[in-house]
Amino acid sequence: MFDRNTGEKRLYGINASPGISIGKAYIVDKEGVDVVEKYLIREKQLKKEVNRFKSAVKKAKDELNAIIEDTPEDLRRHATILETQRALLKDKMIYGKTIEIIENEHVNADWALKKAVSRVKSMFQKLPDSYLRERAADIGYASDRILRNLVGAKQVNIGEIYKRVILVANDLSPAETSQIQLEKIKAFVTNQGSKASHTAIVARTLEIPAVLGLEDATSVIQNDDVIVVDGSTGMVVIHPGEETLIDFAERKIRYNDQKAALTRRSHFPAETSDGIRLQVMGNIELPEEVVSVLAHGGDGIGLYRTEFQYLSRTDFPSEDELFDKYMDVVEVMAPKPVTIRTLDINGDKAISNTSGSDEPNPALGLRGIRYCLTKPEVFITQLRAILRAAAFGNVRIMFPMISTLDEILEAKKVFNETADSLNKEGISFNKDIDIGIMIEVPSAVVMADLMAKEVDFFSIGTNDLIQYSLAIDRENSKVANLFQPLNPAIIRMVKHVTDVARDNNVKIFMCGEMAGYPIHMPILLGMGINELSMNPQSIPAVKTMIRSLSFEDSKLFIKDVLKKTSAKDILDLLQDSYGDILPDKYITG
Repeated sequence: MFDRNTGEKRLYGINASPGISIGKAYIVDKEGVDVVEKYLIREKQLKKEVNRFKSAVKKAKDELNAIIEDTPEDLRRHATILETQRALLKDKMIYGKTIEIIENEHVNADWALKKAVSRVKSMFQKLPDSYLRERAADIGYASDRILRNLVGAKQVNIGEIYKRVILVANDLSPAETSQIQLEKIKAFVTNQGSKASHTAIVARTLEIPAVLGLEDATSVIQNDDVIVVDGSTGMVVIHPGEETLIDFAERKIRYNDQKAALTRRSHFPAETSDGIRLQVMGNIELPEEVVSVLAHGGDGIGLYRTEFQYLSRTDFPSEDELFDKYMDVVEVMAPKPVTIRTLDINGDKAISNTSGSDEPNPALGLRGIRYCLTKPEVFITQLRAILRAAAFGNVRIMFPMISTLDEILEAKKVFNETADSLNKEGISFNKDIDIGIMIEVPSAVVMADLMAKEVDFFSIGTNDLIQYSLAIDRENSKVANLFQPLNPAIIRMVKHVTDVARDNNVKIFMCGEMAGYPIHMPILLGMGINELSMNPQSIPAVKTMIRSLSFEDSKLFIKDVLKKTSAKDILDLLQDSYGDILPDKYITG
């Protein structure tokens, strides 16, 4: 959007990390390898071509080793992703397949690598979970590093930036973001990426404003252009006028003051004015993220996604590997609870060397508990690791993608048999842990009254519940505007589940994105949610909002909410009733 009067141009993208930054743009104009030509290699030159590929891989590995070694302490936890990329360099489906293509098809190494990588990336891109789909980018980053070495292209070194700037790039790889110096980089702006991309995760970890998915930022923004990045709304202003600069400078001061105040109070309990206390927990992907949960005042881990340990491997993780990761989290968090969700992807798509038929619609396919029950050896290995880790702290187990009562009964049967086997082997474990299910499929909502008799808790996963209930692919930009947590149908479904939980003495939690927005608190509190789990950075604002509310008033407020017929009407009601106590940066949530 261009304003002729002021000369300003405004771009709108994905609000990946909140905050406001004003500064000069630094274009990361890296020399990439966009076009790879195919040419034939003579028989007697094949060995030389294979060696050329191996040399490029070794150089790429040496580069990653150096970056991992020099990774700043603030980003040390994300070195895990760089180590994953390093492993990808020698993955059979990439390294082995590339050599096979060179030798069998008599083609150049760069072309063979592109062909091998294309197949592996497509496997990841078909995964149902948006976070896991983004891991296809890690494969791209690893292969691009090899390609640059094959053709002699240069790699940008963000660590050498000597001035305070806002990075503007097509995309930023984990290796690039790991070189970031906080005193130099003020914000990120990229053409690609999403809220689940590595760039977004790093930005939120470092609490740097970021707007991603702008598509043409690098062609519209020039080096040294003054720009404003509003990571809360997903807006970038190019050549801001004086009034705009003053406005955003004031907003930045308010934002930073409020953020500091919220963080100072984050370790206080989330207790309402009339004495009702909610547990506000953190969602994590990696063990290292427990530090962020504790730093932001989290009362425990409400969702420990375990899928990352299964990705980019040539085999399934062993029981001991899983146990070590789980125990690290459980011991650090003790006595606070850690809710471990069992594998929630199609393992055949996660494990690189496993062949499997491609599913035309993986979101509705063999995933989550369905996959685990068809692959008991994978399921039992994970259950053994969880039960062993439970001996070191407060563990809860949660089964995802439950759609029938039979799935719960079968999962519990495997759980009990696993515990019996550990007992017979004389291995230390703890079976006395809460068992819960994720409510994320409409059939689970309908059958909640029967399912409640078999579990200790429900955890509502609003991301998938909204997707499946409203028939909306949340990654499809054409219908993204319809993905509304406040849709009356979703509110009524959540209300039904909370009522069933209360009537059956079952604890009721929420771990989807809906839980992380302060503006939703009057509704969730009024419906009787016991525990909320979210991105750790959202914890302080949510706890502050809860302390501003009355449970009794929220229960009355629900009656008005249930009369509304659209998401907009409910949002308007929330803002009219509670807008004056909302943290500014979340009002649009």
